[in-house]
Amino acid sequence: MASFYRLKKLLNIYQCTHILQRPFTKSNLSTLSSTPISPKPINTLPSISQENSRIIYRLVYIFTKNLDSSKTQELDELGSKITTSIVENVLGKIKNWRKAHLFFNWAKNQEGYFHNCHTFNIMAECLSGVRQIASMRSLVNDVVKFQCCFTPHGLGFFIRCLGSQGLVNEANELFDHMKRMGLCVPNSFTYNCLLDAISKGGDVGLIELRLKEMCSYGWELDKYAYMPVLQCYCNARKFENALVVFNEMHEKELVDAHVLSILLVSFSKWGKVDKAFELVERIGDLNISLNEKTCFVLIHGFVREGRTDKALQLLDKMKKMGFVMDISVYGVLIEELSRNKEIEKAMQLYEDMNVSGIRPDIKILSDLISCVRDERDMIRILEGRYENLDRKARMLLYNSVLKRLINNVSTDKAYQLLCASACLDSGSDFNEDNLFPVKELACPNTVSFELVIDGLCRADRLELALSLFREMDHIGCKRSVLLYNNLIDSLSRSGRLNECYELFNEMKQSEFQPTHYTYNSIFGCLCRQGDDAGALSMVKEMRVHGHQPWIKYYTLLMQKLCKDGQAVKASNFLADMVQEGYLPDVVSYSAVINGLVKIKQLDEALNLFRGICARGYCPDVVAYNIIINGLCKDKRVLEAQDFLDEMIDKGLAPSVVTYNSLIDGWCKTGDVDRAIVYLTRMTEKEREPNVITYTTLIDGLCNSGKPDDAIRLLVKMETNGCSPNRITFMALISGLCKCGKPDDALIYLHEMERKDMKPDPSIYIVLIDAFIKNTNPNEACDLLQKVVRDEFLQDLNSKSRPILKEAILSLSVDPRTSSNVKILLEEGPLTALCNFSEIG
Repeated sequence: MASFYRLKKLLNIYQCTHILQRPFTKSNLSTLSSTPISPKPINTLPSISQENSRIIYRLVYIFTKNLDSSKTQELDELGSKITTSIVENVLGKIKNWRKAHLFFNWAKNQEGYFHNCHTFNIMAECLSGVRQIASMRSLVNDVVKFQCCFTPHGLGFFIRCLGSQGLVNEANELFDHMKRMGLCVPNSFTYNCLLDAISKGGDVGLIELRLKEMCSYGWELDKYAYMPVLQCYCNARKFENALVVFNEMHEKELVDAHVLSILLVSFSKWGKVDKAFELVERIGDLNISLNEKTCFVLIHGFVREGRTDKALQLLDKMKKMGFVMDISVYGVLIEELSRNKEIEKAMQLYEDMNVSGIRPDIKILSDLISCVRDERDMIRILEGRYENLDRKARMLLYNSVLKRLINNVSTDKAYQLLCASACLDSGSDFNEDNLFPVKELACPNTVSFELVIDGLCRADRLELALSLFREMDHIGCKRSVLLYNNLIDSLSRSGRLNECYELFNEMKQSEFQPTHYTYNSIFGCLCRQGDDAGALSMVKEMRVHGHQPWIKYYTLLMQKLCKDGQAVKASNFLADMVQEGYLPDVVSYSAVINGLVKIKQLDEALNLFRGICARGYCPDVVAYNIIINGLCKDKRVLEAQDFLDEMIDKGLAPSVVTYNSLIDGWCKTGDVDRAIVYLTRMTEKEREPNVITYTTLIDGLCNSGKPDDAIRLLVKMETNGCSPNRITFMALISGLCKCGKPDDALIYLHEMERKDMKPDPSIYIVLIDAFIKNTNPNEACDLLQKVVRDEFLQDLNSKSRPILKEAILSLSVDPRTSSNVKILLEEGPLTALCNFSEIG
């Protein structure tokens, strides 16, 4: 807000006359107008004598014809006689700017002649009118070089010419030079012209500085001083500052419709719809009437910003103000309402048009048809509208109806309408009452068939689409590339490869050449089917015709082959693509590298990775993660560390997945301390450890005989807001059992059950075995009873069954538990695991 008060102070600073000493008084300049003028000659041509008329005639004749050496002597004679009034007249009569400029430069070199402000301004107007920027700069240099004096109006006009061509720096520097050298005493008009030029350049700081300077000289700011400042603030999106200026103008009764329009249009242009509408609401208080043009611009601006609500409110105001509505306003509103599915509002505007006698054009009718849901509304729009339309307009309306039916999931009706209009058998009766008079509106064309066939394909009515495509020949309707492409694409997605090739070959034999879309549709089908040989053959054909295979399809092929364990075949396919001159995407290479890692061909994966790097590829974090993970799983963690360093050197930020792989690798190699180091490094790099990170470390700590550290890490995990999952708890329980601490493990089993987490049955077996080894058979027996009672036996894996069997045998011979085990055996579920004969 401080800047606003500073601006308000700036605007009233002219009242503080003590700030700067005034170099001139108002009384000396009271007769000078401050109103800026448009770039037109500021002087009338001076009266001339008969002798001067002859000189003017000869000079115009010589410079409008091709100059040659025969004219040199005559030009020398004429040059000695020219005056500024003669030069002004000649410049005014030469219409070609190049020849005028040639004459101007010739004149300035004549001995004893000097241009004045009038000749400079005539030339400036001429050059600015044809946007000769370089010549305008040279003209400024001449003004400075020859130290030409200017009147305040003359300098203002010259500055406006410079400003109109965006030469703001030149205008500003020239103004200072003329004032400093005493070649011109600027007045309010001169300053207004300078402000106008600066405004066009958008330099807010400079325009504020000049405004302050103007005020300090005592010039009272008028409308023509405020308007450039207002425009400059608007262009710079400093809307609060612009409002301060506007309010100042309003207080001084300087606001008119044009000033208001500047602010309104700027607000609308930059999306400040609400502020613009607030001003519209204040129109009555401001006692200003908006003009139609401004209202139309605002409505278009509101719609562009998606504020049809404000646009409709303004439309109502315009009606109340008695404005004659323009069809373009209705058009833009109906188009936007149709796009937003605001059907009732769009139809209401349509009715308003009818009442106002404004005949909707074909675009409006098409937009309305595209959004209505009820077929009766379509008919209502069409009735009485199509009789006087030409064939092209009727066709547009007819296709709009088809498009609306298809978008409204009435594909069958669109198909029936098309067949009825083309006199084709649709296989069902067409209800003419529903869509009359649409049937008679026009004879279907290629676009009609494109719409309906595309709709049928999207509705999975491919057989009907193919049948309609074949019927086009019978009615003499021309096919199109789009039709072939849509059908081939639909057939390819249905896996009907042979039919794709049939249409493909038919297309090549016709006047239509397959496009990159055609080739890629078939290529995609081959990739989805995992046919690498067929896909490679298509790639070769595409290369011949200059088409690129789509990345998404050959990446899909790579993923499919790798999933089927054929990563080597996938790698060979990419090599063949390179041989054909294509450079596959790094995503495809990543898929193949991942496939090689999964089939334990890690060295081949590394060779492929290094190979693509050597060819200039820049693998991303995903590709590096695949390699690092593969190396860590193969316990080649030091090599994985090298790849991490390489990532960082290349400016890639390791992800959580990267660190998790390395942590897992160090844990599996028994170096849990180094794994902990990576946990610290993660937090330093602002990579938040996740549940996988903590679970891996908990398992590693337990395997390294550090169960207490594992428990502490679990507590830290929860403190950091990362909730352990069932895998975390099972890793901890299993680890604690390995470390001979089944009592602690049992606590976490109960914690799992409390959290409604269902552990794997194997966890119970691990606990039973641990309690037996810890000489606590009673606890082991209790857990065994729970396993039987909760029917976990059927879910036991093959690894756990022998352990359970040994546990039952051990418990059955222990006098503390033998009776309970025998009861369990007699009940039946355990007999599948143990024979009674084995239990004495």
